[in-house]
Amino acid sequence: MDEYATSEMGQSRLDRLKHFYTQCVRVIKVTKKPTMLEFKTVVKVSALGIALIGIIGFIVQIIKEIFL
Repeated sequence: MDEYATSEMGQSRLDRLKHFYTQCVRVIKVTKKPTMLEFKTVVKVSALGIALIGIIGFIVQIIKEIFL
C-alpha cells in the first residue's frame, strides 16, 4: 500500500469515529429520565419475564428428571 491509500483509510476511520460520536451525542440529547410509573412498569415486566424463564427452566428440569 502506498502512503496515499493508508492516509485515506485513516481519514475514513476518523470520519466514521466522528459520525459515531455525533450519533451518540444526538441519542443522549433525545433521551429523558423515565417517570416513576414508566420505571415501575419496566421493572414489573422485566421481573415477570425473568420469572417466566425460570419457571420454564424448572419445568424442563423436572421433566428431564422424571423421564431420563
